[in-house]
Amino acid sequence: MAGSVAKRPDGRYRARYRDEVGSEHSRHFDRKIDAQRWLDEVAASVVTGIYVDPKAGKVSFASFYAEWSARQLWVRKTRENADLAVRSTSFADLPLKSIRRSHVELWVKDMTERLAPTTIKTRYVIIRSVFRAAVVDKIIAADPSVGVTLPRRRRADAAMSIPTVEEVGRLLAHADSTRVSTRRGFRAYVSLCAFAGLRLGEAAGVQVRDIDLDGRRLKVMRQLQREGDTYIVRAPKYGSERVVYMPDELVAILEDHLREHVVEQASGDQWIFTIGQEPMYDNAITWRWRATRGAAGLTHIRLHDLRHFYASGLIAQGCDVVTVQRALGHSTATTTLNTYSHLWPTAEDRTRAAASELARAALAGSPSLTVGA
Repeated sequence: MAGSVAKRPDGRYRARYRDEVGSEHSRHFDRKIDAQRWLDEVAASVVTGIYVDPKAGKVSFASFYAEWSARQLWVRKTRENADLAVRSTSFADLPLKSIRRSHVELWVKDMTERLAPTTIKTRYVIIRSVFRAAVVDKIIAADPSVGVTLPRRRRADAAMSIPTVEEVGRLLAHADSTRVSTRRGFRAYVSLCAFAGLRLGEAAGVQVRDIDLDGRRLKVMRQLQREGDTYIVRAPKYGSERVVYMPDELVAILEDHLREHVVEQASGDQWIFTIGQEPMYDNAITWRWRATRGAAGLTHIRLHDLRHFYASGLIAQGCDVVTVQRALGHSTATTTLNTYSHLWPTAEDRTRAAASELARAALAGSPSLTVGA
């Protein structure tokens, strides 16, 4: 990089340089030492590879996002969430180089008045992704969202609601209503969520070929998502295709369901939960679930709580982190621990249980003592 400092007729000093494409950049200073320092900083940024063209940051946040987002491999729902996050910002029309951490902090502060901490974090992560992309593309030198404090989320053990065994039994008893024909067959759906830990869209996406009754295995290969007025088939969340090892009770429920609600000799790609010729998905499931929990008198229970019920049951039976991770289809064991660590026995619990075993064994083998012996 070629640069120079020259004194102007007005007594000030002009520092200038040409960048790698030959464009000239200059600044004026009252002191020569300040002009030289600025040139040295620019030269250092070129050498270290962090140089940013001062003119590049003039593009607005919204304009950069529009160009960047068009290149992302997003599903429709992700794009909608990202667009919503950008629209919610107060700095979308500002040049990227003008956005400071204070702008991001004020945006977060405003959201805390009306949105849940989890929603705020989701939007923040999206916005930070845009800033990071701008840094990588050398549009700006630094990410202004770094260090922004987000509102505290509730602890997992406080926020999580896990139905009891008795409550799940009541839900299953009311899932197939003899009075409401449109809810017949829903018991098997609820069972997949409670005894196999499937997510809403995963349970909706089960086909005949996914069920191995003899091997007591269920393949989770896809999920159904709403797309406008219809549905689309996608891979499970985070690519979590997996095999679930089913208990005998769930096998029996699915066997009965297939016999009663699926055409005999159906093709392998036949959906097991249908409305007419189409699979049951999204609102159709939500409506049936609300009707089921209402009939059971358990309106506080969410469908996703059945997944927590399944996970808690595995942990209570001594399953390790990796086993639970694979059963639930989490992308990493860290996700499993972050969600369910409070359910695993602590070191204190394990130490006390181990010592108790030692004590019982020792006491059982020791002779009883008589007074005065």
